[in-house]
Amino acid sequence: MSIIKTKNLRKTYYGVVPVNAVNGVNLEIQKGEFTAIVGPSGSGKTTLLNIIGGLDKATGGNVWVGDQDISQLTNNELIDFRLNNIGFVFQAYNLIPVLTAKENVEFVMLLQKRSKEEREARTKELLEAVGLGELVDKRPSHMSGGQQQRVAVARALAPKPTFILADEPTANLDSQSTANLLDIMADLNRKENVTFLFSTHDQRVIDRARRVITLEDGMIVKDERREIQNA
Repeated sequence: MSIIKTKNLRKTYYGVVPVNAVNGVNLEIQKGEFTAIVGPSGSGKTTLLNIIGGLDKATGGNVWVGDQDISQLTNNELIDFRLNNIGFVFQAYNLIPVLTAKENVEFVMLLQKRSKEEREARTKELLEAVGLGELVDKRPSHMSGGQQQRVAVARALAPKPTFILADEPTANLDSQSTANLLDIMADLNRKENVTFLFSTHDQRVIDRARRVITLEDGMIVKDERREIQNA
């Protein structure tokens, strides 16, 4: 069963000239995929990701996450659905600056009303998984960009989401930080079957993806599956 499915998904921005940012996209993502959505600037990558993640509303068509058509949810219902089903990793990290690494990872679980014991155990497990077990009490201003993005990955995983959406997650990282981050994500994908869907123009991410979907003018023009020997 697909964990993500779109049918004739469309997003049009109306101005002097209407722009079809997403134009009739039909897509299925299975559990455990490590997929990159690629294409030139303006091709619709981020818009598509935002609609799948319930951060933006489609003009037409449908998005299913499991058996839930999120296109039919109200804004409040979408907030609850995202909280419990979707993890996000953004280009800008989006950590809360006054919170420590531990507190940033715990935050979503607090909103979910998880017990203190569960929050602490899950946070410890995730920060160790991303190689930051020694930075639990550090705030974002005392971490490198790569370390902040690894905290963001741990935070995205904390609520045990159905899948992770990563929008240009390596755009602000140097080569070594990018390699470390991709190693962590690929390891989580392989060992725990965590599903990742990237929007990216970074060739380093594309090289690690096992499925590459190319968008042009809001439409899928290529969908390639491949075996990655070292992922």
